[in-house]
Amino acid sequence: MKKSILFIGLVMSMMASAQVLKVQSVQQLSVPTGDVRVAGISPDGSFILLTSGTNKGLTKYDLISGSQEVLSTANGAGYNASIASDGQSVVYREKVVAQGNQLNNKLVRLNLQTRQENVLVDQTRSLGRIAMANQLEVGRPSVSIEDRQLVLTIGGTSRVLNPCGDASYLWPSVSPDGQKILFYVGGRGAYVCDMNGRNVKFLGRDLRAPKWYNNSVVIGMNDQDNGEVVTSSEIVAVSLRGKKQVLTNGINAMYPYACNGKIVCSGFNGETYLITVE
Repeated sequence: MKKSILFIGLVMSMMASAQVLKVQSVQQLSVPTGDVRVAGISPDGSFILLTSGTNKGLTKYDLISGSQEVLSTANGAGYNASIASDGQSVVYREKVVAQGNQLNNKLVRLNLQTRQENVLVDQTRSLGRIAMANQLEVGRPSVSIEDRQLVLTIGGTSRVLNPCGDASYLWPSVSPDGQKILFYVGGRGAYVCDMNGRNVKFLGRDLRAPKWYNNSVVIGMNDQDNGEVVTSSEIVAVSLRGKKQVLTNGINAMYPYACNGKIVCSGFNGETYLITVE
């Protein structure tokens, strides 16, 4: 169910630069291309979530069998969708147009075994309330963005951190061990700090949409544009010690997600790529 893509340039790149991860293969998955992008990967690496470019709908793609199943057709379902640590449920948002054309958010948990839906938060404009409910659901600290500020939520209590001062914060996440926070500052680059917003470490400007690979390695995309559209993009890995490695050569790949030796990302034309690493 997968189409292998061989990249001689990939091997040459790994030989010429510091190796952060050992790449075994890069494959294009047999999913329809077009208005498709990756929205997540399960903790055990057995399936991924797919959505549209506008985050409409959510589809489960089994990496072993290649089977697909539509989980939701809701608007906004692909935005920050999360998978429980046991892989048994998915939590996603649903955008709802309320009275007066006000746009609200609803947070829904879907049990992947029973297909039963449970509304965790019903129609609110508060992203903080959404983040808090999601954090309580997954049972670990979480970070979110409110009014461009970095907000940490632990045990139902939220507080603003802003480790880089007044800035525009993006793409925050907590490390797997719950000890560090990863985030991106618009116009500056990617950073890591501790859970108190201190010990800030700069990882690089060319590491957009960063995600944790493990507790010591971060992946992201180095995308270039001509002022109007993105012209190229590659997936890179950066260790917290400063080593950097390009993981893709010869393809344009964006918005990576990682877990259990696998990295999934999206191509310019809706392709879905799987990078297997050691």
